[in-house]
Amino acid sequence: MVKRPAILRSLRARETFWFYVFASPWILGFLLFYLGPMIASFALSLTNYSVLLPTRFMGLSNYSAMFEDNLLGISIWNTAYYAALAVPTSMAAGLGLAMVLNRGDLRGRSFLRSAFYVPAIMPLVAVSILWIWLLQPRFGLINTLLYFLSIKGPNWLGDPAWSKPGLVVMNLTGVGINMVIFLAALQGVPTHLYEAAELDGANRLRKFWHVTIPMISPAIFFVIVIGFINSFQVFTQAYIMTEGGPADSTLFYVLYLYRHAFNYFKMGYASAMAWLLFIVIVVLTYIQFRLSLRWVHYGGQ
Repeated sequence: MVKRPAILRSLRARETFWFYVFASPWILGFLLFYLGPMIASFALSLTNYSVLLPTRFMGLSNYSAMFEDNLLGISIWNTAYYAALAVPTSMAAGLGLAMVLNRGDLRGRSFLRSAFYVPAIMPLVAVSILWIWLLQPRFGLINTLLYFLSIKGPNWLGDPAWSKPGLVVMNLTGVGINMVIFLAALQGVPTHLYEAAELDGANRLRKFWHVTIPMISPAIFFVIVIGFINSFQVFTQAYIMTEGGPADSTLFYVLYLYRHAFNYFKMGYASAMAWLLFIVIVVLTYIQFRLSLRWVHYGGQ
């Protein structure tokens, strides 16, 4: 008779084997196409490499120079401000849409799901150009709608106080991705939990807070992590719509990195900036994983 621990070890070994089989394309792609450039980037961050001039080893000079770069601090603040607004709004909008589209009595659910998801897969360059017109202060659709509500619309992309909120509004174009993730999570919530909550006298708000949120917490955690990673790498919108202006209010970190690399040809300094961003994202993600132990509930836990 085979002992139970031996069976469990065999199952774990089989699961581990198939994990590496299915993960092997990504692992091979990382080793072949990403690891080399990452090592080269770190090596360049220790030099004054500028493409056109001879390269000289500088040690940690590029990293120490960051403390004296005022625009670097501005770019960090702009990026953090954008992430703090963009992640919660896109998550809330995605969850709200998912809950509406998850209702069984809603007509045209399939069409509505597609309609909200399609903008998320459109090329970001095309979306950015479209939103330049939508956010136009005098004739744009957003301010026109506000005018009919007796609200004077702001100069979205021309006012430093409204430029980042304008890009946050534009970010809602991609809310369909979060909607699909939350929709899949909501459809996995057992109905008997809602029935038990109703027997205990729970209203809609209590069912949402005590049943829905805990059961979809892994999806919420995933959206938060990916949202912050993407927000800290925002580039295309600012590059096309504002070029970092007005008054450097949309000079995001990656846009500033791009300027050093391809406008000023300071590849060494840009590589150091890239590694700083990498470290910040890794630390932030690690903190989120540690905090998730307190509120994320997985199946059977």
